[in-house]
Amino acid sequence: MFKYVIQLILGFLTLLMSTAISWYEGSGIIDNPQEWKYSTPFSQIFNIEISSGQDISQLDYFVYAAKFQPFFPTIMTVSVLYICTVLIFFIFQLNRQLAIILSGIISCVFIVMSAIFFNSSTVGGNIFFWITAVGALIFISMGISLWYRKKYMFKLQP
Repeated sequence: MFKYVIQLILGFLTLLMSTAISWYEGSGIIDNPQEWKYSTPFSQIFNIEISSGQDISQLDYFVYAAKFQPFFPTIMTVSVLYICTVLIFFIFQLNRQLAIILSGIISCVFIVMSAIFFNSSTVGGNIFFWITAVGALIFISMGISLWYRKKYMFKLQP
């Protein structure tokens, strides 16, 4: 139990640090009006009319950072993958079926995310495509592995 808590704390601290740095890096969109049309999907979803940089949604900062400075957004994504992995292994000890279902749900989310980033025109988009595609494969294989362990674990015990 203790080893999972320590890993989750470290994962959340990494996520928090990389989120803050990504948010700061993404604030550069305020000074780049040429990207307002292409890098502000959340402002467009919320029907925010952008007349100055102050009108841009805070969520669009992460989109801009992921497109043009993808290092810390990548760290964010990898830390989310790590946190989900640790949670699945912890849940597997408590409820094996729930861990398998959760692994399937997370893999579906990452498949959808990789489809969003498929054939992106920026370096950051391509990086996120590969991270989410590999993450989906990891969680699919984790679910299959956990299912296999659940199914055959009781037959192997004396």
